[in-house]
Amino acid sequence: MTHGTPHPRGQRVAIIGGGPGGLYTAALLKRLDPGRQITLYERNAPDDTFGFGVVLSDETLGGIEHADPQVYAALQRDFVRWDDIDIVHRGTRHTSGGHAFAALGRRRLLQILHHRCRALGVDLRFRSPAPDPARLAKTHDLVVAADGINSTTREAFADVFRPRITAHRCRYIWLAADFAFDAFRFEIAETEHGVMQLHGYPYARGPQSQGASTVIVEMREEVWYAAGFDEMDETESVGRCAKIFAEALGGRPLRGNNSTWTTFRTVVNERWSHGNVVLLGDAAHTAHFSIGSGTKLAVEDALALAACLREQPSLDEALDAYEAERRPVVASTQRAARASLEWFENLPLYLSQPSRQFAFNLLTRSRRVTHDNLRLRDARFTEAVERGFGCPPGTPPMFTPLRLRGLTLRNRVVVSPMDMYSAADGVPGDFHLVHLGARALGGAGLVMTEMVCVSPEGRITPGCAGLYTARQAEAWRRITEFVHVRAPGTAIGVQLGHSGRKGSTKLMWEGMDEPLDDGNWPLVAASPLPYKPGSQVPRELSRAQLTDLREQFTAAAARAARAGFDLLELHCAHGYLLSGFLSPLTNRRTDAYGGSPEKRLRFPLEVFDAVRAVWPGDRPMTVRISATDWAEGGMTAEDAVDVARAFAAHGADAIDVSTGQVVADEQPEYGRSYQTPFADRVRNEAGVPVIAVGAISSWDDVNSLLLAGRTDLCALARPHLYDPHWTLHAAAEQGYEGPGVVWPPQYRAGSRRPQTGRTDAPKPRLTLSGD
Repeated sequence: MTHGTPHPRGQRVAIIGGGPGGLYTAALLKRLDPGRQITLYERNAPDDTFGFGVVLSDETLGGIEHADPQVYAALQRDFVRWDDIDIVHRGTRHTSGGHAFAALGRRRLLQILHHRCRALGVDLRFRSPAPDPARLAKTHDLVVAADGINSTTREAFADVFRPRITAHRCRYIWLAADFAFDAFRFEIAETEHGVMQLHGYPYARGPQSQGASTVIVEMREEVWYAAGFDEMDETESVGRCAKIFAEALGGRPLRGNNSTWTTFRTVVNERWSHGNVVLLGDAAHTAHFSIGSGTKLAVEDALALAACLREQPSLDEALDAYEAERRPVVASTQRAARASLEWFENLPLYLSQPSRQFAFNLLTRSRRVTHDNLRLRDARFTEAVERGFGCPPGTPPMFTPLRLRGLTLRNRVVVSPMDMYSAADGVPGDFHLVHLGARALGGAGLVMTEMVCVSPEGRITPGCAGLYTARQAEAWRRITEFVHVRAPGTAIGVQLGHSGRKGSTKLMWEGMDEPLDDGNWPLVAASPLPYKPGSQVPRELSRAQLTDLREQFTAAAARAARAGFDLLELHCAHGYLLSGFLSPLTNRRTDAYGGSPEKRLRFPLEVFDAVRAVWPGDRPMTVRISATDWAEGGMTAEDAVDVARAFAAHGADAIDVSTGQVVADEQPEYGRSYQTPFADRVRNEAGVPVIAVGAISSWDDVNSLLLAGRTDLCALARPHLYDPHWTLHAAAEQGYEGPGVVWPPQYRAGSRRPQTGRTDAPKPRLTLSGD
């Protein structure tokens, strides 16, 4: 077959790997076109399998049901179904229901797929290592590489697929128990060597036996070494695990099956196909077992690949369509899996939480299960967590108050600082009054200004606001008075900063971070390093200039206090001047203000102390930091914890945890709530209140993060640009009325969602599958 031409019937297909993904691909392709000659190569025997139970979601099962009812019916006969998750934390068990799991033995799954493939006429070749994939590609029209995480096909074409394989920090082992757990069980063991965890779930129940369960034991690698598992054989490891988790197992033994301790590896490939060779399942991507998605993803890959081969006129287009369809889904799953595995890696951070909050935190660790859908699944459990958090009856977590020094915020929503680039000579005008006033009327507990600059040279652009003149201070007073009079109960905070090496640039919509065409002012920074090629080179600050800068910050802070701001935030993030001292990528000084982390912290702390000294004692101060530079050699999450501790020791009331924008060649890992794990870590490791930011877009996210103990406040930017009344609407959508949010009397008539058009049109009642 000529690559790029329409598929002829009877094409030759080779499938490398006899796991569920490869077998199901073979069955689907043969069913959709009986004329295909499909050969599957599997190096192991038919009954060889190194796992125990497999969990599939209702979504995946629905796809199987429509694509192949016979396979679905066979699976249905063997599935074990259950709804509950048990979480055991320091001797207390909490059960959450409504989760709808289905599992069966991996060996039984393979038997079902073997039978289906043979019935359809697939040539299954067991104990047969596949020929070289390059040779297969020449003799076949399509080669599907479903050869797992150690894919030899992927490695053979590594220069094309360009895999990135990341090893993580825990060791784990797959085992089994000869009884069926009643629920998905998470058990924590705090041993003399460190924390270990058990993940267990049933996969077989039968009249002649007590059933069977998969049991995974996991721990940080340093705990694994300390416990001596590196010196044990399989039998010793199995016995030791059974002893550690004897209570969960009821004193019953565990068994292995060529079980070895493994470090989980996340596989990401830049491309999934090369000519007529395509990757599928773990060969293309992996996701941590704690969200149970390896087999699920492989089966869904098979469904998508078969559909695209049927729908598209050429192989090129089919493989492109397959990757376009699956890549976003896989990326989302991998983000969730990464969040879950990191939660377990950092498990000791959460052990001191109240047991019910700990359980909620575990359940929502991947950000796929949220407060709202957990409330729908198990209202009683969720309401108990809310009571423990301190929510009055009928009050969502986001509408509970928070006290910082003498300031009580009536809810946990913050309008994040957003540069508007609309000031004239640093003076905020009518635009700022309307912009900030509208968001204050919108119900947020705290409204933050944009970064307000402490000097003309400290502006990012000519449109940036300042607090370096009395005229600017009076203009800000007009705004704070509007907020306090027209939106009583809403606090307004000011964020003070200096642009450093990122100053003297165009307005954002004229060219973000691009130098001005004319009218530039000189820049200063920790070190004489331009932000990016073509940027102005700043002067390295001298000792005398550092003193002048401290005085500029304190003068601005004093004006802010007189202007009536309720809270002051010191901007030490995003590569601006104080951030430039913190990062080793931007601070190359050799004096007392550069080098070690302690020396890089010195000037930001001096500025903080100076500002705190003039800022009223009953008003809180926060600090915004970039918890990671998203760049090799830059700030890390570990560094962020140390920085947060230092500012807290100097009197910071909360840390506003952002990330990045420090160096131009950063590589952020974007995604929903992608920055919140950094806030979580700072809060639970440094023991300081935090503000979480970064793609938090729904009130459900806010409630989930708060209730899990991952943050104290949530700052949202773009949602407040989309909807100035975001907080009021969040209250209306949750049916909440109370002191946590108050509708202005002028807007009270709008506190209910307007009626929309008809939504009762007949729904499709029949879905037809292919032949």
